[in-house]
Amino acid sequence: MILLELFITFFRIGLFTFGGGYAMLPLVQEAVVKKGWMTNEQIVDFIAVSESTPGPFAINISTYVGNETGGIIGGICATLGVVLPSFIVILIVAKCFDKFRKSKAVEGCMTGLKPAVIGMIGSAVVSIGLTVFFPSGLTTAVFTGISFYVSLAIFAAALFFTLKKKISPIIIIASSAVIGIIAGFALNL
Repeated sequence: MILLELFITFFRIGLFTFGGGYAMLPLVQEAVVKKGWMTNEQIVDFIAVSESTPGPFAINISTYVGNETGGIIGGICATLGVVLPSFIVILIVAKCFDKFRKSKAVEGCMTGLKPAVIGMIGSAVVSIGLTVFFPSGLTTAVFTGISFYVSLAIFAAALFFTLKKKISPIIIIASSAVIGIIAGFALNL
């Protein structure tokens, strides 16, 4: 039963996700936490791992959740579920591309979808940001620990180097991981 539930859950997520993996995060987070498959902290940890591994985010997270919940077959079911809607839509669009190209309805749909996708990505940023910076909730106790300031410094540096210096995201991710490891060892000594 869990295999079918994984497939259906990720099929729905894949069906209603426009804008890629980050736009999918609120849907994944809601479904996975609600079903008790993972906690918010586990999702945030996996997002960090997913960003430093090859492959599309949607496939990585569906495979991981499926594997953790239903073993290897669960990973296959969840991955097929998240990929199948896009595959079907691409086949339909490819078949009818010339008809859709100049359609006012399609143009209107895309105009409406763009702000919704930005909103969903923003929602994911806020939700993940709260989990990373305020793991125990919005309390003043967070500001007394050094880990908050280390995380904030890594975030600020990554944002600065990505936006201003145009450094490759690969270098940013690898550097952030190294700094996080060093800070983790230093803080736990």
